[in-house]
Amino acid sequence: MAGPMGRMMRQGGPDSRSMDFKTSSKRLLSQFRPERLTIYALLLCVVVSVGLNVIGPKILGKATDLVFAGIIGRQMPAGASKEQVLDSMREHGQGSIADMLRSTDFTPGQGIDFDAVGRVLLLAVCTFAVAGLLMAGATRLVNQTVNRTMFRLREQVQAKLSRLPLSYFDKRQRGEVLSRATNDIDNIGQTLQQSMGQLINSLLTIIGVLAVMFWVSWILALVALVTVPLSFVVATRVGKRSQPHFVQQWRSTGKLNAHIEEMYTGHTLVKVFGRQEESAEQFAEQNDALYEAGFKAQFNSGIMQPLMMCVSNLNYVLVAVVGGLRVASGALSIGDVQAFIQYSRQFSMPLTQVASMANLVQSGVASAERIFELLDAEEQEPDPMPGERPDELRGRVELQNISFSYDPDKPLIENLSLKAEPGHTVAIVGPTGAGKTTLVNLLMRFYDVSGGRITLDGVDIATMTRDELRAGIGMVLQDTWLFGGTIAENIAYGASRDVTRGEIEEAARAAHADRFVRTLPDGYDTVIDDEGSGVSAGEKQLITIARAFLSDPVILVLDEATSSVDTRTEVLIQKAMAKLAHGRTSFVIAHRLSTIRDADTILVMENGSIVEQGAHTELLEADGAYARLYKAQFAQAVAEID
Repeated sequence: MAGPMGRMMRQGGPDSRSMDFKTSSKRLLSQFRPERLTIYALLLCVVVSVGLNVIGPKILGKATDLVFAGIIGRQMPAGASKEQVLDSMREHGQGSIADMLRSTDFTPGQGIDFDAVGRVLLLAVCTFAVAGLLMAGATRLVNQTVNRTMFRLREQVQAKLSRLPLSYFDKRQRGEVLSRATNDIDNIGQTLQQSMGQLINSLLTIIGVLAVMFWVSWILALVALVTVPLSFVVATRVGKRSQPHFVQQWRSTGKLNAHIEEMYTGHTLVKVFGRQEESAEQFAEQNDALYEAGFKAQFNSGIMQPLMMCVSNLNYVLVAVVGGLRVASGALSIGDVQAFIQYSRQFSMPLTQVASMANLVQSGVASAERIFELLDAEEQEPDPMPGERPDELRGRVELQNISFSYDPDKPLIENLSLKAEPGHTVAIVGPTGAGKTTLVNLLMRFYDVSGGRITLDGVDIATMTRDELRAGIGMVLQDTWLFGGTIAENIAYGASRDVTRGEIEEAARAAHADRFVRTLPDGYDTVIDDEGSGVSAGEKQLITIARAFLSDPVILVLDEATSSVDTRTEVLIQKAMAKLAHGRTSFVIAHRLSTIRDADTILVMENGSIVEQGAHTELLEADGAYARLYKAQFAQAVAEID
């Protein structure tokens, strides 16, 4: 993995291609359909808030005009009209000043009207205060909308994971799947929280400010628009350069998480075989790949803001120069130019914000595509509705000429037939890879047969719902699985109904787990984590066996269930299993042939076929494949090794 995988990641790999940004963005937005009413309220708050913010500079410009008019009026002789004062200035060779003051509404001899200025400033304060409150309300609505949408998206992912076939997880690293369900969804939520409200506000601000700019001065508005094409070019070029790197960043994150998860869960074996250095090298290699992709993504998107600020400053200079010329010619008042300069900032700032949010949006959409890939994965065949069910569950299982293969080019099981009568114990033995566990997977419908059929009490299991089928089957695997919680809760997990503490303890006693549980500090209330810390491998197996006792199944499947316990405990468990199996159909997969001597039928599998079947004594007398396995384990073990 360190070699070819590392080289592939350094070269970009097949996952470095750019995503379909437009399609993924539309699909992400479609997730907000249930929040239409909230979004309408959000838009209303933002529209009114933006409108008030747009009016604010015009009001402040009016205050500036009042102050300037008072300063000019105080310097003019009282008793004359404005026109008389301007005509007198032109007669004295001050025509340019007179032209500039033409747009100023002053009264000769009168100073600053502070009452009027105060009223205008109060109006401006109220305007900005209401705009701020509305924007705060809009922010709350954004948070509500995004959190609800992420809640539903997590539900979709969880429901999808439950509908995916076992083959999906067999072909993927667990950490990669976990990364999609956690990191990618969190990234989408953070992206929407930070960009959704701001993006709507920025777009509406651009529209509102542009409209007012044309109202104040269409010439200055056209000057401000000169830089828009340049902003568009900058945003699109930088966006196209950074998008593939964001895609690779999140794919590299998934791979790194998968490696960390594997190394953490198998840290004991890593140390036992002295692979710490190799593991660290693989981590460093994948961490470098993530660093490289993240650096390129952030660098390419990070240059967006300084470039946009440069364009914004160019816009500011153009507006200031042309506005000054317009004031000098008397076409605009100083207050209007002041307002227009604020509008130019208000116009440039949201453009810069929209461009700067491009990196957030691209990162979020890259994660969304990974989620949609998961949601679009091929699901297992849906259950028939309504599903058939046997009139009475007795446990008669029949395999009729079944065929199956994980790879279409490599057949594993072909034309296999088998009958298991109710209450009988069927043991399945054979070398590794013979198809023993596959047979159980087919019975549980973790995989579906490609040919033939499997019946339960005369009903084809393909016509039953999976829940109905599995409700009658109890399973104890070689790999124990516990979850974070008390031991009592772990045992009760096997029951399909609420059970009492007495029933839990009875199941534990039947599985010979009660003795060691009571030696723990808190007994059945002892909390263990998903790794089963604090209990041994054999004790974990006893807990899972107690869980099977509590499920009270019609069919019992034991896949090397006693492989992790000592010899004495194995004998006790065999007795308990005999009690549990009484009246139930049992399938026992075993490598230790001593555990299945008393089975009603022993099946010997090789290369996906049953080569022998019969009772223990019969198979030994036949001196075939079973006899060879038996002798290899016991009588002739040393000779076989020699």
